[in-house]
Amino acid sequence: MNKIVALTGLTNEQFFIRHAAPGCVALAGGTALIDRVICRAQRHVDEDDNWSYWSHAFLIQGPRLDGHTWVVESDLDIQRKHIRLGVQENRITKYFNEELYSTVAILDFGLSPEQVTAVLSEGLNLVADRTRYSLRELLGAMLAMRHERLRGKSNLLAMEKSLFCSAMVHHLFRSAAIDLVPGLEVKHTAPEHLFRSPLPHTTYLLKRAVATSRFKQMRQRIGTRLEQLSESQRDELTAGEKSSG
Repeated sequence: MNKIVALTGLTNEQFFIRHAAPGCVALAGGTALIDRVICRAQRHVDEDDNWSYWSHAFLIQGPRLDGHTWVVESDLDIQRKHIRLGVQENRITKYFNEELYSTVAILDFGLSPEQVTAVLSEGLNLVADRTRYSLRELLGAMLAMRHERLRGKSNLLAMEKSLFCSAMVHHLFRSAAIDLVPGLEVKHTAPEHLFRSPLPHTTYLLKRAVATSRFKQMRQRIGTRLEQLSESQRDELTAGEKSSG
């Protein structure tokens, strides 16, 4: 049975220090424009077309000799005069900024020590092989989210030695004979699919805000306002619209 533990009053740093154990899956919801685009694209996973909280997924590697917890992720890391595009290792401090990552989660699937070793070993293999981050495959996954019949088939824009963030996580677990999202092609895996994994796990959730549509917000406010109107006021409003037409 899956369990969600909702937490409040913590910084991202406090949250990850408490719950980021080796072999756990981490999810993050960013506030940048590209993050909002990814959150919106995943609305097709939800039957009510709600935006996803999540724009990125990565694997917790654990503490190292430098005293920091490290992660394995497939990401676009653009620094001055230096660009990393693909699977890489980073300190988890990258996700401590609440203004950049307003919502975070840890998914603990209760892996055995042998399973943790298998998942992390494959992650390091991808780092060593310089597996790339594929924007092209990400577009293919977005296409599959819109068309359910494509979800179990190969990504139409698949490339060799390429995996975007959540596809990488799904691949790592499958390499250890653990299928986080049965029936879904690895290269169609979105962060929201991982969040909804049917495999037994505990989710630790620290949620502050969610990217959403301004149009949807406006529609919700109008709907709430209409509900507050009396029946006679709604009739007057409807009559006024008809007369003006």
